[in-house]
Amino acid sequence: MRVRSVIIGLIAVAALGARDKKIPVRSTENDLVEVTATALNEREEVKQALGSDLGGHYILVQVTVAPKEGQKIQINHDDFVLKTDNDGSRTTPFVPSQIAGKGALVVSTGGTGGGTYAGPAEPGWGPLGPIMSPGGMMGGGGGAEAGETQTRIHSGSKDKADPILEVLKQKILPDGETDKRVSGLLYFPMEKQKLKDLELFYTTPEGKLTLRFK
Repeated sequence: MRVRSVIIGLIAVAALGARDKKIPVRSTENDLVEVTATALNEREEVKQALGSDLGGHYILVQVTVAPKEGQKIQINHDDFVLKTDNDGSRTTPFVPSQIAGKGALVVSTGGTGGGTYAGPAEPGWGPLGPIMSPGGMMGGGGGAEAGETQTRIHSGSKDKADPILEVLKQKILPDGETDKRVSGLLYFPMEKQKLKDLELFYTTPEGKLTLRFK
């Protein structure tokens, strides 16, 4: 009976610890803007934020951009890059239609690292989501070697948009010019990374800002 009580107590403590886990919040600034960011790298954290874990293929970064008093800034998602020290891969964020639209990119990993150039989700789109490997861009398609990330376009007239699409649209960091504080999520196609390895870069007219999540 005593052993059983101890086991139950340990489980309760572990569950409480999981609920109380503190996610690191990092901030940096220059003369133009202050940026605060939190990375959600665990599938359960992603699910809590969106109602879906997105198959475990994405890391979310909650970003707040606050222009300094009297300043305006043009927010472009492609100005943000997430990099991992684990294998040197880096990526810009995907937009909702690339994740859950009719032309959504399906991300799959054949191993434990590497990357690929994701390519456009729909005809006419630019390269919004490159994932860089240490040696440069690697083409997707074909058989997946160990350590490569593959993408394919899910398309066709019978395809229906995933219901999560509207959630992604509602929660994404707003883009465009602003002189007010704005907050939202960025969706980076990157898997199985530790917080200590992640680094966020934000390019502004006043220079590049860097945040580490250690």
